[in-house]
Amino acid sequence: MRWHRKHSHKRSISTQVGMVIIALVAGTVLLCWFLNTTFLGQYYSRMKIAQLESGYNEINRAARNEKLNDDEFDIQFDRISANGNIEILVVTSDGTVVRSTSNDSLNLIRQFMDVLFGAATDNGRREVALTDNYKILQVTDNRMASKYLVLWGTLEDGKLVMMRTALESIRESVEIANRFLAYIGICGILVSMLVVLAVTQRITRPIRRLTEIAGQMSELDFSAKYEIGNDSQEIEQLGIYMNRLSSTLERAISELKTANNELKSDIEKKEQIDEMRKEFLSNVSHELKTPLALIQGYAEGLNECINDDAESRSFYCDVIMDEAGKMNRMVQKLLTLNHLEFGDDPITIDRFDITELIHGVIENNSLLIGQSEIRLVFDEPETYVWGDEFQIEEVVTNYLSNAMHYVAGDKMIRIYYTVREDMLRISVFNTGSHIPDEDVDHIWDKFYKVDKARTREYGGSGIGLSIVKAIMDSHHRTCGVSNHPDGVEFWFELDKNAVAPTGKE
Repeated sequence: MRWHRKHSHKRSISTQVGMVIIALVAGTVLLCWFLNTTFLGQYYSRMKIAQLESGYNEINRAARNEKLNDDEFDIQFDRISANGNIEILVVTSDGTVVRSTSNDSLNLIRQFMDVLFGAATDNGRREVALTDNYKILQVTDNRMASKYLVLWGTLEDGKLVMMRTALESIRESVEIANRFLAYIGICGILVSMLVVLAVTQRITRPIRRLTEIAGQMSELDFSAKYEIGNDSQEIEQLGIYMNRLSSTLERAISELKTANNELKSDIEKKEQIDEMRKEFLSNVSHELKTPLALIQGYAEGLNECINDDAESRSFYCDVIMDEAGKMNRMVQKLLTLNHLEFGDDPITIDRFDITELIHGVIENNSLLIGQSEIRLVFDEPETYVWGDEFQIEEVVTNYLSNAMHYVAGDKMIRIYYTVREDMLRISVFNTGSHIPDEDVDHIWDKFYKVDKARTREYGGSGIGLSIVKAIMDSHHRTCGVSNHPDGVEFWFELDKNAVAPTGKE
């Protein structure tokens, strides 16, 4: 994923933790090695000096209490020698050996003399402690390449005491300790690497999972959820909050998208309404322009008395009244259509005889039918349907009026029924020209006219079929038009069953 590749050059938490722990282990080993090499010899020397001084004090205390030659002091004397690895020699002023850690006392005296006064140690002698009763020297035996700490002095009873301990063992101890630390350090680093790998994997596994979930959330994918398990309290709490955040974001984005879609729909509806308003104003102004011009022209003619005879004035008045009547009918139809589209006129569903209704419409238009020499055929039996009788009468009237204006050829209009299960289709057919295919879907639009010249000739406004469509929509039923070889059929459907259809007012 993009978010993963972008940050892949950075070290992971496990790598960083591992490097820190390994560095700490290696640093600790190196520090121990440095301390051993630098300070262990000095510390060892101080400890040896302290042992020599402690041994001297115990021997001096025994001499002061005149117990130096007692058998009870043997164990304490041996302990001083053994614990500190110290060679001890106590002699009198005349050279008599009082106490010695060696069976060969003369050889031990000679060794002490060589260490203290021999030429082999001259270049390596260094005083490390001095009191009124004793002196401690660090001497180097060049012949043996060995270092010693030597204490020599006098006891309170006047006896001479000499004590010696080797320092050479400290160098071997340091070398052994450093070698041991190297082994321990290598093992520690290897073990720490394994421990770090196991521990960091356990710690970072949930963090990596949370990182993946966060990455998916950044891509607006909220399907992944963190599974709560045996993680630490902090990680588990973070997982719970991450899941809660994911659900909250998903819900918020869903609501935002819904609101956005609704906003888009509202904008589209507003644009559509604005377009319809502009189109409506354009159509209304176009439809009113001609009758208004005629009314204005003939009214001006009457006002200026262009023709004074009664017949001309009567003609002018007839034109004015005719055009005013057309305007009035168009306005009434617009008001009717507006009420239907906005549901201002609630429909009343009743059961009525559609055949009787059609006969009434035919009778109302019988004069125009006779004048136009139209042959109208309607011989359907008594049939009952469900609907708003007043609005259905408007539909039949508009269909019949439309057929009368466009009938041609044999000049025949036929009204007939077609039963479709529990529905009744009422069709009004007239002979004449077909409706062009490109106009079929638009004839229900307000002010749309297929033959504008002919529509203007009989005073049509292009609103009648829009009223039909609005009425049938309010009934939740369909209407339509079909071209036939010899004419055009307009139809609509109503419920024919014995009970009122559900879902209607």
